[in-house]
Amino acid sequence: MTITTSQPPVILTRDLGKVYAAGTEAEVVALKDVSLSIARGDFVAIMGPSGSGKSTLMNMIGCLDTPTSGIYECDGVDVSTLDAEQLAILRCSKIGFVFQGFNLLPRMTALENVAMPLSYARVPIHERHARASQALAEVGLAERGSHRPAELSGGQQQRVAIARALINAPPLILADEPTGALDSKTGEEILALFKRLRDEGHTVVLITHDAHVAAHADRTYVMQDGRLFSEAEGQA
Repeated sequence: MTITTSQPPVILTRDLGKVYAAGTEAEVVALKDVSLSIARGDFVAIMGPSGSGKSTLMNMIGCLDTPTSGIYECDGVDVSTLDAEQLAILRCSKIGFVFQGFNLLPRMTALENVAMPLSYARVPIHERHARASQALAEVGLAERGSHRPAELSGGQQQRVAIARALINAPPLILADEPTGALDSKTGEEILALFKRLRDEGHTVVLITHDAHVAAHADRTYVMQDGRLFSEAEGQA
């Protein structure tokens, strides 16, 4: 489902390129002329094997790395115009990250893990806890706020990570192999949650090597040798 609005694409790249160790014998061309437009409310998968360039593209989309060439606009903002502090603010406000390894802090409760991004935005502590409680309820963990990660199942930990990604109401959820550490049943539950988030207007970009996981998205792109293809083009 794509929600039609007058707003700019959440992700827009034009001829994006990335070269590591340029001009040396160790030069690696990781991305080649990648052009991509993802609208608000899209659920898109980017699929490819190790070395295809999908992780590099994810780092570009997540503003964790900078391109060698081309343009990237995140929710209408040209990221090349931002300094390091402004990039950090953009990542916090525009992008919610979900990783395969959950990346929860073990000494914090689920509620504290979810509320953590709000501390960077200097939100008062009582408001942090209220918003974190609501986010946990949205992912079906209203009764688990006081539990630490070791007291939760893998699927519950990933739900906490998704709640944390949602806490600042970012326009983009960027999920890197989010079901990779889960059994198949729990993985299906997490993918169903992403579909619900899509239906609620969130934009979800799923990075995966698994065609079965990618099939849950509305649209799939394939990375091959640093180039991006639609699924049909990639299979040709």
